[in-house]
Amino acid sequence: MKKTLANLAISAMLAAPALAEDLSVVGSWSGLPLHKQFEAPFWTETLPAASGGRINVSMTTHNQMNLGVGDVFRLLGDGVYDVAMTVGDYAVADAPELEGLDVPLLALTADQAKAMVDAARPMVEDIFNTRFNSHVLAIAPYPPQVVFCNAEVNSLDDLKGKKVRGSGRMTTLFLEALGAEGVNVSFSEVPGALQKGVVDCAITGAGSGYSAGWWEVSTHLLPIPLG
Repeated sequence: MKKTLANLAISAMLAAPALAEDLSVVGSWSGLPLHKQFEAPFWTETLPAASGGRINVSMTTHNQMNLGVGDVFRLLGDGVYDVAMTVGDYAVADAPELEGLDVPLLALTADQAKAMVDAARPMVEDIFNTRFNSHVLAIAPYPPQVVFCNAEVNSLDDLKGKKVRGSGRMTTLFLEALGAEGVNVSFSEVPGALQKGVVDCAITGAGSGYSAGWWEVSTHLLPIPLG
């Protein structure tokens, strides 16, 4: 499944003119291909060039700023910066309805994921207008979430009885329905948790797990997209 709500590009509602000369932009995780190949080139190269030099962009990412992930859109609404992008799941404390776009195995193709997002977009726009004082610019998919394990796994049935770190609440609920034990472990703590046996398996995007070295502390990969 495409992680349909994984990345939202949101802009603050500004009383100033719609096109400011200088924009402060906060991107998603700096190490991910989504940021390196799409976010950063668009905001720092494509947009300034298309504006004929009238728009200057200062860009960083929320992890480079050491922001709490739940604060990214809250600070945007407070006017700390002009545009922000991050995982939609990080906003569910303020908008639990957003979890509906992250149900595992509900959309198995890119077309199905797009149809889900198109249907939900009016709701998403209303949430960010009213709760975060901001506008939705774009909704982009994250890569499929896969399972890194320190145990032999060949199917979803093999997750039964195992301690598994989910990539979000909906994924964790799905794992528990399969008979696994959902364990709450932060992304940065997963390698140590796998090494020490705190968890048997952990779920994240294939690229994220590779970049973070999860493959070095796991023995098996289950390439069934779980979120």
